[in-house]
Amino acid sequence: MAYHKSESYDESITKGLIENYTNVLTLLGEDAQREGLLKTPERMAKAMQFLTQGYQLDAKAILESAKFHEDVSEMIIVKDIELYSMCEHHLLPFFGKAHVAYIPNGYITGLSKIARVVDVFSRRLQVQERLTHQILDAIKESLNPLGVAVVIEASHLCMMMRGVQKQNSVTTTSAFFGQFEKNETRSEFMRLITSALH
Repeated sequence: MAYHKSESYDESITKGLIENYTNVLTLLGEDAQREGLLKTPERMAKAMQFLTQGYQLDAKAILESAKFHEDVSEMIIVKDIELYSMCEHHLLPFFGKAHVAYIPNGYITGLSKIARVVDVFSRRLQVQERLTHQILDAIKESLNPLGVAVVIEASHLCMMMRGVQKQNSVTTTSAFFGQFEKNETRSEFMRLITSALH
């Protein structure tokens, strides 16, 4: 019995991408009809739709789907959230971890929703600087917290595989709002995300 994987993709988008990726392979000097490449344009078309699915997702709706009234005002941190994104300048991946914290102002959200928000914005063509602020803004606008903090550490294949070819470089970006703009609160957050508590 043959193996069939069930996936759902927009047929018209897939068809257009297949045609374009076939042309790309040909322009690069490859034979798009040879056995090893016959299904490559289709695989690339589906992979790109998966890697950019964040355009179809709504971060605010995700956060508000599990929004609960809670009288807590202590810092909540979700750290080491894996992220995979695509550099919009070279269409090469960058990957790393996001550390996200907020201080509630009457409302909290499900912890998994914080990780999902990271996915919403990382599954788009991105720059790390904008990604950091988009995550912060979504939490700020949906939960109206006393403060939000986002730090992202990522390695960029556009720096590792091409260009300067620096294999060990890591880019760190941060964004802070509200209580996290105070040195004391920001320092506590930074200490907690760099400590090995688990």
